Amino acid sequence: MLADRRVYATIPAADLDRARRWYEEKLGLTPRASEEAGLIYELGGGTGFLLYPTSFAGGAPNTLATFSSTDLKGDVAALQERGVVFEDYDLPGLRTENHIATFGTRHGAWFKDSEGNILALGD
Repeated sequence: MLADRRVYATIPAADLDRARRWYEEKLGLTPRASEEAGLIYELGGGTGFLLYPTSFAGGAPNTLATFSSTDLKGDVAALQERGVVFEDYDLPGLRTENHIATFGTRHGAWFKDSEGNILALGD
């Protein structure tokens, strides 16, 4: 039933103004629209996310959204230059080296936004 539908992430923000500045300054993103529900961001391929105000931001212990990358090492370096701090893990089944984990032929790198939400880059 939903297989041909677009999907988008909803990302919580305790302080929507702070989060908006972080997404703009660190990730280079500008919202397409500001609505009562929050800020709507449009990205490549018809994808996007809603950044919405709530006191529950930063509480999820898992990745909320993954940005696709064709040059993971380059994107990690570029985001670090903008002040993004990447997470490092050494857990069973998840170990990062230079901020990047390898899963067979796939790779990922994780960072937190200004609200404590976990985001990722992946190829």
